[in-house]
Amino acid sequence: MTAEQDAPASARPRRRAPQQLLFSFLGSLVLDRGLPPISSRVFLHLLDDLGVAEAAGRATLARMTRKGLLARVREGRTARFSLTPWAEDLLREATPRVRSAQPFTHPGGEWTLLSYSMPESRRDLRHQIRARLMWAGFGGLRDGLWIAPGRVDIAAIFAGPEFAGLAELADAFYSVPVEGTDVPRLLQRAWDVAEIRAEHDAFLATWTPDRERRGRPLTRLTLLGADWLQLLRTDPGLPAEHLPDGWPASASTALYRERFAALEPDAADQLRGLLADDAGRR
Repeated sequence: MTAEQDAPASARPRRRAPQQLLFSFLGSLVLDRGLPPISSRVFLHLLDDLGVAEAAGRATLARMTRKGLLARVREGRTARFSLTPWAEDLLREATPRVRSAQPFTHPGGEWTLLSYSMPESRRDLRHQIRARLMWAGFGGLRDGLWIAPGRVDIAAIFAGPEFAGLAELADAFYSVPVEGTDVPRLLQRAWDVAEIRAEHDAFLATWTPDRERRGRPLTRLTLLGADWLQLLRTDPGLPAEHLPDGWPASASTALYRERFAALEPDAADQLRGLLADDAGRR
């Protein structure tokens, strides 16, 4: 089950999995806010506003608990959830880029090359490593060889006890292109540049204020955050000098920051109201 936001005809349909929506909500309004564990009623109320059925919402909470992202406690007949230390670390790790004034900009001319192989005994971790590589800005240049703009902290990608030993199987270099290298052609090989542009265009079409979907601030902020995280995963911050004219990264960044600043105070107030109402039902 996914949530889909109505969008103007010029925007592509934007579908978001319930877990993506909850990560947006938790990172924007729960992390480091000193809130008590949140009841399933509040989560399900939010997801219902986002078009997620109750059964799918409950399944998402259960799945995130099994994965170790949420800690579940019972209070009478009510289940309450809080972020686990691991989930807090994941969200804090993402926060600098989410809130950056220039999330798509890297020092010019420098790249990170990474070669690694996954042993058969650890192939169950392939999806997790791939997700981390994409978040860090890597694109696949050829089998086993990845490239990212700027200097990437490789140790952070392989951090965590579940990845123990994998960093030893990776070789990484900071490098610059040899004179005469066709960098735009290289970018086209490692990334789908047209798809990245389309993601920016969809974000702009969806969140420009005169086109933005109406709704309550908490719902809209959660959707905004989910779309922004998706855009950050899609665009590694390719150098503008090697991209088509009018590249929209700076416009997307300015729009996100403006819409977040406009929506966050009212969304936080709405959440406090929901938590107060929930506390009154104890």
